[in-house]
Amino acid sequence: MNGISPQLQNQIAQFQQVQQQLQAVSTQKAQYDAQRREMMRTLEELKAATGDVYKSAGSLLVKVEDKAALVADLEESVETMEVRVNSLGRQETSLQEKYKTLSESINAAMGNARPAAPSDEE
Repeated sequence: MNGISPQLQNQIAQFQQVQQQLQAVSTQKAQYDAQRREMMRTLEELKAATGDVYKSAGSLLVKVEDKAALVADLEESVETMEVRVNSLGRQETSLQEKYKTLSESINAAMGNARPAAPSDEE
């Protein structure tokens, strides 16, 4: 990076790292949210089911003797997923703020480093 101060180089490196972290957190949040929604649909179907209920155990389907226990287990799993999604949401928001701050700082420094260049804002 020719003509760029070490401080600006460091900010650019931080910006790239935050960008990668933000992408990873967003992807993970979307995956957990999809799993949570699937569990909620499963729970709704389970509550509405009459007759025998089966659950997957590896490549087998096993008859469930205690439907209430299965419902409780699924409800707990949904709550766990909600906590994870909310936690990742807070992390995502924090990273977005850091991303914006670094972006503004880098743009300001780049603008100051090239005063002869025309401004895009005008």
